[in-house]
Amino acid sequence: MYIHLGGERIIRSAELVAIFDISIEKSSKISKQFVNHACQQKNVEYIGEEEAKSIVVTKSTVYYSPISSSTLKKRAKVFVANA
Repeated sequence: MYIHLGGERIIRSAELVAIFDISIEKSSKISKQFVNHACQQKNVEYIGEEEAKSIVVTKSTVYYSPISSSTLKKRAKVFVANA
């Protein structure tokens, strides 16, 4: 199964590790360090021109998505329920 993250980006649901609201980047020192490390490793991708609303972590990449974390979680839950 696949999850649409916005723009033209689709990921396999099996690759999904976590979905966070963008506010976690400001409120959590550990999450900010994680994202900074991913940036240094060039494993970060910004989706589309719109402002990011969520951070999606996969096994290989961190995505900044213009779709809200609640919407993405609902999409992911559909795939988990059907598995």
